[in-house]
Amino acid sequence: MGWASWTTNAVATGRGGVATREAGVLTGMVDIHTGWADGYARVTVRRTGEPRWLTVAGSPTPCPSGYQSRLLHDRVVRAVRAGEGATVPGQPGERRAWYEATDPQPSTA
Repeated sequence: MGWASWTTNAVATGRGGVATREAGVLTGMVDIHTGWADGYARVTVRRTGEPRWLTVAGSPTPCPSGYQSRLLHDRVVRAVRAGEGATVPGQPGERRAWYEATDPQPSTA
């Protein structure tokens, strides 16, 4: 089926940080990684310079393609910069899947 992988290093979290499943909310400088395989995107984050990757709340999430995983990665990076306990888009209760409402082009993040 294929795979894809995206990493953005040294992202400053906005106020409220990014929510993880294992350690609660992280703040400060973080690295964000999105891996895609078998129809799912898995988004992880770590404090810049630390070895341990943590799962971002809402991950893994269904993702139809490697291209869409890039769009998801860009959305997560923007959400982390905005803070407020950022999670992976597409949480329960949203009307459409995250990939039905994404930007047409990846950012240059």
